[in-house]
Amino acid sequence: MQIESGVSLKPYNTFGLPAVAQTLVRITDDAGVRQVVDHPDLGTTPKFILGGGSNIVLTRDMPQVVLKVEVRGLRVVEERADAWIVEAGAGETWHDFVAWTLDQGLPGLENLALIPGTVGASPVQNIGAYGIEVKDRFESLDGVDLLTGRSVTLNGEFCAFGYRDSVFKHSLAGRVVITRVRFRLPKPWQPVLGYLELERKMAEHGVTRPEPRQVFDWICAIRRAKLPDPAVVGNAGSFFKNPVVTPEQCRDIIGRDPEIVHYPMPDGTMKLAAGWMIDACGWKGKSVGKAGVYEKQALVLVNRGGAIGSEVMLLAKAIQESVYGRFGIRLEPEPVVV
Repeated sequence: MQIESGVSLKPYNTFGLPAVAQTLVRITDDAGVRQVVDHPDLGTTPKFILGGGSNIVLTRDMPQVVLKVEVRGLRVVEERADAWIVEAGAGETWHDFVAWTLDQGLPGLENLALIPGTVGASPVQNIGAYGIEVKDRFESLDGVDLLTGRSVTLNGEFCAFGYRDSVFKHSLAGRVVITRVRFRLPKPWQPVLGYLELERKMAEHGVTRPEPRQVFDWICAIRRAKLPDPAVVGNAGSFFKNPVVTPEQCRDIIGRDPEIVHYPMPDGTMKLAAGWMIDACGWKGKSVGKAGVYEKQALVLVNRGGAIGSEVMLLAKAIQESVYGRFGIRLEPEPVVV
């Protein structure tokens, strides 16, 4: 267990926002979590679990003990008749893990390529893109309870996955440090291609049955074309969730804004494109202080250089009010605001 004091968190959040952790502990295995739990000073102090910092907005310094999860390791657990089971340490970079599975000849996660963050954060957020969510490939995870120090293994049912949601945002919020995650990659592989951007790629390349690596490359190209690289422009990816409404609500909005982008969901509800609504309200490219709305994708808020967390949140609230005033929909932020 490595304990550090007065650590700048600016390098540890993809927005590049300034904040200082009074105490930071680097967690490299389950034993490290138990050492924190048993520590005479740290054990009873409030904790904050930090992965890749790709889904947080830091608005202040951190008095809590920051547990920086850096558990490594990649392995194939087993082959079953209908699937491969693979495991990654919670501190592994998500995109690198996706690329590793393809290098092993084990496809199934390619639609989730280039999503920022770590493996350990993926079930917390139930990350998803282009027709796939973590819950669709999730097998189980290991973690350590911060109250008891006991190891836990949780399956998908217990994780209670929802749209960008899980039990780790509710009853287990800040309670369990995830250390390893296992994924189920179905056999035989079937591509998930039901998105217009992927259909355009197939038409462009004259391919009707793409290989896994092609899908991976296409997803990376699509994301790079419309989303800023956090290493270049500070951001936390999509800042707002796409709101889900009833068919009646959707018809009402279409009556006022016929061009609104919307998608039917399996349960009969309708998903609205938050980025389209933000763009329709005229926010694309606008700024509040040094925080702004990305010019190529209105769903992404960016740090234009030297922004602080309060500027980001002031911008976010202004966008929420604009969208609510025009559409009657209250957008919900994806990142955790600290």
